[in-house]
Amino acid sequence: MKSARSIIQKPLLTEKGARQKTADNKYSFVVDRNANKLEIKNAVEEIFGVQVERVWTALFPGKRVRLGVHLGRRPMWKRATVKLRAGDRIEIFEEV
Repeated sequence: MKSARSIIQKPLLTEKGARQKTADNKYSFVVDRNANKLEIKNAVEEIFGVQVERVWTALFPGKRVRLGVHLGRRPMWKRATVKLRAGDRIEIFEEV
């Protein structure tokens, strides 16, 4: 079984995320690509001590990049957006 810290890789701090945080009590994270919604929910609840109502996920393909004559691809990544119960909040996002 994966640990909660290996599932939640880092918070995703964007302008859209800041709007969702204040309006809808939603927070976004970059998560492990193989994690499912139940694992993500349990990891957020364990790490931050909050109650998660719903989880949305999106898988993003890696972009093609070019360095001189060499072609490559950035890695794929997965975003999870979680909606918290009314009254709960995550402190790490409040500092931004």
